[in-house]
Amino acid sequence: MVQMLLESIIEKAENYTLVSSCASARDVPSLCREYRVDLALLDVLFPDGRSGLDAAREIKAVSPATKVVIMTSMPEVSYLKRAREAGVDSFWYKEVQDLPILTIMDRTMAGESIYPDTTPQLTLGNAPSVEFTDREIEVLREILRGYTNAEIGEKLHMSERTVKQHITHMLEKTGYPNRVVLAVQARALGIVVND
Repeated sequence: MVQMLLESIIEKAENYTLVSSCASARDVPSLCREYRVDLALLDVLFPDGRSGLDAAREIKAVSPATKVVIMTSMPEVSYLKRAREAGVDSFWYKEVQDLPILTIMDRTMAGESIYPDTTPQLTLGNAPSVEFTDREIEVLREILRGYTNAEIGEKLHMSERTVKQHITHMLEKTGYPNRVVLAVQARALGIVVND
């Protein structure tokens, strides 16, 4: 539905011509090179499960002149940093629209890099999302992957006891009864999304 809405906006815009619309991030880099695309709008998560952030990195490798705008409705804490690392020119949260997408496109094409100052703040149980430490988010991400405390500890180079303490702190902050509810709610809100 969002894809159709964006297509309609672009088709009605005087300054832009829609070259292609893809359901897979896999096709985008080759289309940018083949058609000499000036601007690519990419969702972070494509319907086929591929990452728009990975596609952005590939676009910049094969077509460095192509400007890239990443869009998402997920307030995943790592997306802003990962977008910058991939060379993305601008970033737009679909659900928190400070500026319309056409304004983002125009300003990006004019050479500006438009990024929000922060990830949108949500509430996870009783806690604002900004109350979670980077380490707690790393542990939460591994819980979503289904790892045990011992496996998380090994992967993140910490003791199993430290992992358990991080989980306990997150449960205390949120008021959730267990790690399963914590993980399900964090994923449902988009606070942590594993690509």
